[in-house]
Amino acid sequence: MTTKPAEAAAAGASNGHASLDRRRLFALALGSVGVVFGDIGTSPLYAFRESIHHAGANGLTRQEIIGTVSLLLWALIFIITFKYVFFIMRADNKGEGGLLALMALAQGKRTSMGVVFILGIVGAALFYGDAVLTPAISVLSAVEGLKLVTPVFEPFVIPITVAILVGLFAMQSHGTHRVAALFGPITALWFIAIAALGAYHIIDDFGILLAFNPFEAVSFALSEGWTALVVLGSVFLVVTGAEALYADMGHFGRQPIRLAWLSFVLPALALNYLGQGAYVLHFPEGIDNPFFRMTPEWALVPMVVLATAATVIASQAVITGAFSLTRQAIQLGMLPRMEIRHTSADLSGQIYLPYVSRLLLIGVVLLVLLFESSSNLASAYGIAVAGTMLVETLLAFVYVRRVRQWTLPMAAAVVLPFLFIDSVFVFANGLKLADGGYAPVLLAIVIIMLIWSWVRGSRLLLDKLRRESVDLQDLVTMVQSKSIHRVPGTAVFLTNNEGAAPSALLHNLKHNKVLHAQNFIVTVHTADTPRADPEKALQIERLSDEITRVTMTFGFMETPNVPRLLSRCRKDGFDFDIMSTSFFLSHRSLKPATQSVMPRWQDKLFVALASRATSATDFFQIPSQRVVEMGMQILI
Repeated sequence: MTTKPAEAAAAGASNGHASLDRRRLFALALGSVGVVFGDIGTSPLYAFRESIHHAGANGLTRQEIIGTVSLLLWALIFIITFKYVFFIMRADNKGEGGLLALMALAQGKRTSMGVVFILGIVGAALFYGDAVLTPAISVLSAVEGLKLVTPVFEPFVIPITVAILVGLFAMQSHGTHRVAALFGPITALWFIAIAALGAYHIIDDFGILLAFNPFEAVSFALSEGWTALVVLGSVFLVVTGAEALYADMGHFGRQPIRLAWLSFVLPALALNYLGQGAYVLHFPEGIDNPFFRMTPEWALVPMVVLATAATVIASQAVITGAFSLTRQAIQLGMLPRMEIRHTSADLSGQIYLPYVSRLLLIGVVLLVLLFESSSNLASAYGIAVAGTMLVETLLAFVYVRRVRQWTLPMAAAVVLPFLFIDSVFVFANGLKLADGGYAPVLLAIVIIMLIWSWVRGSRLLLDKLRRESVDLQDLVTMVQSKSIHRVPGTAVFLTNNEGAAPSALLHNLKHNKVLHAQNFIVTVHTADTPRADPEKALQIERLSDEITRVTMTFGFMETPNVPRLLSRCRKDGFDFDIMSTSFFLSHRSLKPATQSVMPRWQDKLFVALASRATSATDFFQIPSQRVVEMGMQILI
């Protein structure tokens, strides 16, 4: 059979595209190894060690070691593979993932103060606890390997850890895009190293391969009773960082993350945990730090250096996640405006929030100084991540019911097993509250109070402004009927109520008694999608020859740029020149009222948050030399 030239050419082109797609897939998969799996990849430094310590509290048996490793392996398979890779990652919001993206999906058009919104607040607050703990425990656990090189390093573990963390946060303002290209190869080398180390030690005792049998995990959990719950609290450390798979889905895509996990990361982790288990079976004295104990002496220093690099990368990923989460929370109205700096001209996701970075650094350093060792920090670590995962499971249930229209029996059959396991892990980690688990819980409570106060106060303020507002259409009619002096140029008035006349416009008419030749009444909305539809991002409605209403829509992962979007009005025949345009903004000075709907403390907290919020000028990227602020005082 012969092939026609056209068919051969088509086949060649198809193979070329397939080859290109495969190269892109593998490139994205390698990139995901560095960014997505950094946190999970550093868990072997402490997860097995902490689990086996609790399992062997009253003496360690062979079955307890095998049972503990089995729990570790099946936690990876059930939580990461089944729950996140094959289930949660199907819930994408226009290709984006993450807790707030899932909240926006599940919430839909319903009221913002519903159960779904509250779950989003709780999950976001717990994530900040994770963002503080991950750098502390990861870097500290790596540096502790120096103590095995020589005891001389022991007094310097804490200072070295703090120095590395300070350096890590200092580089945030310069952006991570320059070093991000190294993340994948370095973390890939780390996974190859831990896989080889584990594979080498499996021969110490092949009996460890029984850990692949899930009945070993079940038998251990049932036979150990209360001790098993304590062990589960440490076993959970193996899946910390799982939420990163979902949060970073928009950066790499579902398929590259799945490929990296199933073909590379999971096998490497499984080999290392099996190797650690076999090593302890053969050398019980290595229980104090099995990961570094089973490292050959000649490779100990290189492994400590590689582990430190891997933990810095893991920390970078969660810090970047905190920046992204904060920007999303601001856009969704959950937090006051903050300064957001873009550190890359090409990558919109590369952002730096100075205020958040400073708070994270303070929290991380305090944790290192307070807990002093990774073992002590391990007690505090799990509960924040377990709580976040439980929230994501609950939101996923709402999503499949409301959006995917699954029947209740079908949704329950899929979600309830995950919900049960998450609840067990939350309870198990809750047992460590007194040993350090209180730290992320207290932090989460503080953040919940801040978010709740801001959301509630903002709503009350908006309601008050609406009651005292003047209808925009009535103002347009009044302006046309009265003789008001016109001045050349363009005026832009921002308002959060598109049906009401902006207070800055009313003050301008009242005190200056002038109206510009062209006036834009601009309202900025945040969509429940990561990025707004370009065709719907700008809606223009001419109310009169002089006044035009403009509605802008940005996605919750976008940073609003009002002048740039407003320049698109030229396509509709408007004469817009930024150098002849004045932006009129209302500068509100809030004061607590004598009688308020909110408690006195919450009233004061909202006023304090509002006073520290970044100005609309900076947040909406308006040139400061083109801004005119009109002051007003409001009792709230």
